[in-house]
Amino acid sequence: MKAVLVAAAIAGSLLTGAGAASAAPAVTKLSQSTAASELRAAGITWSSSGNCTDRTNSHCTSFDQINASTVDGVITLRHASGCAINITGGTEVGHASGTYSHYNGYKVDISHNSCIDGYIKRSFTYIGLRGDGYPQWKAPSGNLYCDEGNHWDITYF
Repeated sequence: MKAVLVAAAIAGSLLTGAGAASAAPAVTKLSQSTAASELRAAGITWSSSGNCTDRTNSHCTSFDQINASTVDGVITLRHASGCAINITGGTEVGHASGTYSHYNGYKVDISHNSCIDGYIKRSFTYIGLRGDGYPQWKAPSGNLYCDEGNHWDITYF
């Protein structure tokens, strides 16, 4: 019976494509201007050390090629928490790589503030330390909130 279940699971993975570890689901990408407009309308701010939005400059905060679901996630966080949100990292170069990375549009960094810190820690489940030693919380949706010391690193799946 166990072998049948394993075979069925493998067959199901092959049929759905779920077996490809590096394959991410198809997503809708947004331009800098579209993402900025949606975030601004929700009362979300952003900043960068270089005061720029160029995706090829690590000192900028860019939304170019960000996933629409990531923008929706940040807007949902803003509305659910009632907290001010300031994005400090988007799709610009200079972040860790991988399928679910900043550059691929799945992540944003946001500033700490007492309101958002409390909301994340109260509302989501602490799941332990990430591989690099930073604490993380998981939302019921599966999104991950990692406290990287001077900001939150959020992954929207």
